[in-house]
Amino acid sequence: MKARFKYRIYPTWGQKHRLARLFGCVRVVWNDSLACCQEKYKSGEKKPVNPELQKQFITQAKKTEDREWLSEVSAIPLQQSLNDLNQAYQNFFQSTKGKRKGKPIKPPRFKSRKSRQTARFTKGGFKVGKHKVYLAKIGKLKIVWSRELPAAPSSVTVIKDSAHRYFLSFVVEIQPETLPENENSVGIDLGIKTFATLSDGTKVDAPKSLKKRIKKYRKLSKLLSNKTLGSKRYEKARLRVAKFHAKLKDTRANFLHKLSTEIIRENQTIVLEDLNVSGMVKNRKLSRAISDLGWRQFRTLLEGKAEKYGRDFRVISRWEATSQTCSSCGFKGGKLDLSVREWECLNCGTKHDRDENAAINILVAGGQSETKNGHGGKCKTTAKVAAACEMPTRRGATAR
Repeated sequence: MKARFKYRIYPTWGQKHRLARLFGCVRVVWNDSLACCQEKYKSGEKKPVNPELQKQFITQAKKTEDREWLSEVSAIPLQQSLNDLNQAYQNFFQSTKGKRKGKPIKPPRFKSRKSRQTARFTKGGFKVGKHKVYLAKIGKLKIVWSRELPAAPSSVTVIKDSAHRYFLSFVVEIQPETLPENENSVGIDLGIKTFATLSDGTKVDAPKSLKKRIKKYRKLSKLLSNKTLGSKRYEKARLRVAKFHAKLKDTRANFLHKLSTEIIRENQTIVLEDLNVSGMVKNRKLSRAISDLGWRQFRTLLEGKAEKYGRDFRVISRWEATSQTCSSCGFKGGKLDLSVREWECLNCGTKHDRDENAAINILVAGGQSETKNGHGGKCKTTAKVAAACEMPTRRGATAR
């Protein structure tokens, strides 16, 4: 399987100038090709194939006066830019035809110089050294190796984010590492007040980076709004806001990586609930709190690490009534308000913590029990019969 390894680099002023020129050339080639494709569609013609685009907007464009500066950078990132455009169109076509899973994908858009900048080099365009990495027509870049590369990379992407930080992202072919198997299984209920509640009763609080620094963010945003668009002071204020968001992103990613790695290492089966995050963030009262948590990123990390380390990752339907169902007897008590954090089952009288009960039901719904309600019966009996004749499943409980 392929994996990415990202490292921070520190280019000199001359290298920053050459990288800026490279990003601009990559962006121009993408935008020129995209504009050509859109004109073809408007006139009813088919999209040009990738070799034709590369010949017209790279090879022939270098011979014109308007685009002769394309020859000042390496041709490899320019070719990869058109390869990415071709792949973006293929993904769009497959999505419109229903051949691609997930949400519908929009057609490619034009790139802006104000957003994140990238350029990809393949073999022949870069060389990895002990303390530096050489990029064609850029030079040797100083890199901080936070960890060793497991194998020789097949490609490297140089990245400049909105906070003016530079990174190198290597694509490496790795072998999946199978961790020792164990009998532990865990269900995870994600929440706002408590980020994750595990079925064994463990609760994990999120760092909530934005909530802790909301006053600073409002101050920086106000200073930015008072500046004239396009001025030097505006750019300085924008850079402060970008660095603020970069710090929030790094704090959140660090927390999610540590938690997901710990869960993967300690459990053989991980069960998570499918949440409609894109729909939940439309709630104006909860959108900021939900976005600050990173639920979707956490699920992606769990899924990827489970594949890498040989764990079983499962996702249950979002329509399962995990918070409304008693984890002891299976009685469904009805919809609960978000302010209700503890409730008592009307059938068996068991007192539940809302999040712990939901985590247990998520684990049961994920197939980690003989039946859905976890009591061993082949079909769901009535609530009174189940409470009177069946053994409880709660730790430390006694039979009636």
